Formats: sequence, C-alpha cells, structure tokens
Amino acid sequence: MHWRCPICRKATDTERHTDFPFCSERCRLIDLGNWASEKYKVSEPAAATTQPEDLEPENHEQRNRRT
Repeated sequence: MHWRCPICRKATDTERHTDFPFCSERCRLIDLGNWASEKYKVSEPAAATTQPEDLEPENHEQRNRRT
C-alpha cells in the first residue's frame, strides 16, 4: 500500500517502512508528541449509537415481537 507520511508528506509504503504510515521513527514520534500535547482533538463521535441497555425493557421486547 502506497501512502504519504502524515507529518512530512514523503512517500511511504507498508513493505519498506516499519513505521508505516510514517516514513521514519522521527515522524512517528512527532505525531505521538502532537497527541500528547493535545494538538490533535477528537471533537465528537462520528455517529450516535444507542446501546440496548439504554432502551426500556418493555420497548425492547415489543420491538422484538414486531420483527
């Protein structure tokens, strides 16, 4: 798989670089430092999910009977 290093944008691939998707250990450590210093943030979940325990038991049973 061919890719570009997310830090320096050099070409990288899974067969040649053990630090894939980074081109080197240096770029991998820079990325780790960015996460540690909170330069990257996950703003919100990609999709809202409803867990079965969030449903009321009777609603869950009624839903199963309909299907």
